[in-house]
Amino acid sequence: MNYFAHLALAQPTAESKVGNLLGDFMRGVREETLPEPVRRGLLNHRLVDRVTDDHPPVRHSRRLFAAPRRRFAGVALDVLFDHFLVRHWDRFHDEPLHRAIDRDYRLLGEGRALMPVPMRAVVERMVAQDWVRHYAELDTVGRALDRIAARVRFANRFQGCQADIECHYERLEAVFLDLYPGLQRTVAEQALERAPFTGD
Repeated sequence: MNYFAHLALAQPTAESKVGNLLGDFMRGVREETLPEPVRRGLLNHRLVDRVTDDHPPVRHSRRLFAAPRRRFAGVALDVLFDHFLVRHWDRFHDEPLHRAIDRDYRLLGEGRALMPVPMRAVVERMVAQDWVRHYAELDTVGRALDRIAARVRFANRFQGCQADIECHYERLEAVFLDLYPGLQRTVAEQALERAPFTGD
């Protein structure tokens, strides 16, 4: 799952929002030094990633990408799932989408001091450029994936994932619609951000 899905599956606090995004920015971060509510959010992030990666339809859907891009398929699916979450928000959440996005941006701003510098820079761009709302458009997803592919440090042919997505759009959409309710249930059942904290 990508940024918006992690935010949507977090608790409505600045510490939780930061922790649920922090999993993608852990380089140089000493986990044991994090405030407890942030660590809880980090554990929730890892739970969401684990359930997503282990979901058989997600694993199978990686084969839908052209061979040169298949190694990049996990990243592509993460970003695409944010697109589907924006498009289908009302199926899964009672709060209006615009209000949820505005709240998440505000809470991330309040949690700025809790973020490592690289995360802070990305979050500031995300809010300033309103990435989440723009993810409703598939062309935006395609451009975002091409930018990510261009930053990969080894030679690759990852660019052009949008063509694979467009070819299999309805099938990939069905994978997300099957996955997301299960994520919601698992997060609620595990209650990692509410259960007694053990640090494990």
